[in-house]
Amino acid sequence: MITVNNLWKTFKLDCQQRKERENGDRNRVVHAVAGVSFECRPGRIFTLLGPNGAGKTTALRMIATLLKPTSGSITVGGADALMQPNEVRKKIGFLTGTTKLYERLTPDEVVKYYADLHGMDRVQYRRRKEELFELLGIHEFARRRIGKLSTGMRQKVSIARTIIHDPEIVVFDEPTVGLDVITARHVIDLIRSSKQSGKTVIFSTHIMGEVSLLSDDLAIIHNGKLCFNGAYDDFRSSMKSESLEEEFIRLVEEVE
Repeated sequence: MITVNNLWKTFKLDCQQRKERENGDRNRVVHAVAGVSFECRPGRIFTLLGPNGAGKTTALRMIATLLKPTSGSITVGGADALMQPNEVRKKIGFLTGTTKLYERLTPDEVVKYYADLHGMDRVQYRRRKEELFELLGIHEFARRRIGKLSTGMRQKVSIARTIIHDPEIVVFDEPTVGLDVITARHVIDLIRSSKQSGKTVIFSTHIMGEVSLLSDDLAIIHNGKLCFNGAYDDFRSSMKSESLEEEFIRLVEEVE
C-alpha cells in the first residue's frame, strides 16, 4: 500500500535557469509536484500518466525516498517515507532510467550484488534469480559484461536487480522507454505477474497503449497537478472524447 497526501516538491531556480524559462516566466521557484494525493493498493496496478516534465519521476523519487518532499506525507507499506526511509527501502523495488549499471560487471554479478545488499540467503537468491532470469530471458547473456549489452538487455538486468529481493511494493518509472517491442512485452508481462502475486504496483508512462493494457487505477498529472485520480473503468465511462489519447489531451489542456 502506498498513500500520498498533499505532496509538494518545490525547486529553487538560479538566475540562468530563470532566464531560460519559457513565456517570460522569471519566478524563483518551480512546483514540480503541487498538492498531489493518491493511494495505490495491493493487487492492483496504479498508472501515473503524464507528458514529459509533468512531475511523474519527481513524485516516484519521493515515494522511493530519493527526494525529500517540500511538504506533505508519504506512507509506503505502513512506513513513513520521511521518518523511516530505511524501512521503506526494504519494502520497495524502484526501477528508474537514471540509475546506471556498472559496465565492467556481468548481469550475474550485478544481480548478486543487489541480493547481498538486501541480505538474501543463498537458497532464496538462487530460486529468485532463476525465476527472473527465465522470465526476462537473461540466461543467454548472464556472463557477458554489461558494457557489451544492448539497451534492451541492460533494461532487463536493471529490472532483475530492482526486484531480486521480491519486494512487496514495486515502482517502475517509464520502464519501456527506448525498448524494442519484444523486450517491452517482457516488461509488461512482469508488471502483470507482480499484480497477480498481490504486490502493490505503480508505474509511470506517457504511452497510451500501456495505460489500456495494464491500468486498474489511474492518475493523470500535468504541471505537477492531478487532472484525474480514480479507477480506470470510471475514467473510461466518464470520457467526453472518442479516444483515450483525445481525452488525455482534453484534460491536460484544461489545466494549462
